[in-house]
Amino acid sequence: MCWVNVPLTVKPAHILLLAGTFEARKLAQGIPETFPDAGLTVSFAGVVSDLPDLGVRTRIGGFGGLDGLKTFMGAEGVTHIIDATHPFAAQMSRTASEAASALSVPLVRLERPAWSSEAEDQWQSVPGVAAAEQALRPGGRVFLAVGRKEIGKFTGRTDIYGLVRMIEPPAEPLPDTWDLVLSRPSQDVVAEIDLFKRHGIDCVVSKNSGGTRSFAKIAAARALQLPVIMIERPLLPEAVCASSPSAVLEKLARLLA
Repeated sequence: MCWVNVPLTVKPAHILLLAGTFEARKLAQGIPETFPDAGLTVSFAGVVSDLPDLGVRTRIGGFGGLDGLKTFMGAEGVTHIIDATHPFAAQMSRTASEAASALSVPLVRLERPAWSSEAEDQWQSVPGVAAAEQALRPGGRVFLAVGRKEIGKFTGRTDIYGLVRMIEPPAEPLPDTWDLVLSRPSQDVVAEIDLFKRHGIDCVVSKNSGGTRSFAKIAAARALQLPVIMIERPLLPEAVCASSPSAVLEKLARLLA
């Protein structure tokens, strides 16, 4: 964005970084290093309590919808938005897009590439969580990598065994015959293969989150020739997109020039 015919002073840049991914954490470090004169606020939805100390101004919790976000942006003088939320945080991305459009604020969305199947994969692509639940065969032993907010849509399937991994316990109890692993996604393919073998897993359910941080489970399923029910990403508004933190910084540099 170029400012022309501005009297007296140029409006100082204040970047709002909508976080929730590993890439967002890298941006929280990269933005102050690259643009030391710009203000930065990092916003977490607060879905989990295990949040990093990024050493920058941070807020936790929702904005209260579109009007709340617009009010915050106006009060704080936000001049640019970086949407680095999870690919499935569709409502936040839509709200950010609407707020940016309403206030004529540039927005860049970090959109890491989705995973793609290979010839040996046994993927079944489904349009959402409900379709994934319906695709499960009775009697299956399923690894469910869907997050704590969505797991409740599967707990009625007491005809299957579920191995569930998430960072924090779900709000509602799991079936007594299921197992819960409290941890972040492993990046070790061998460890994932061992986990699946120990629990007799014969199917994996995963959101197509993309990136490398949680791909090990998909690689393990590929190695063991396990079927994967892959939940495809929701449709998001059109936006200026970048596939990596470095690409985001490049686009932001052009906007700040």
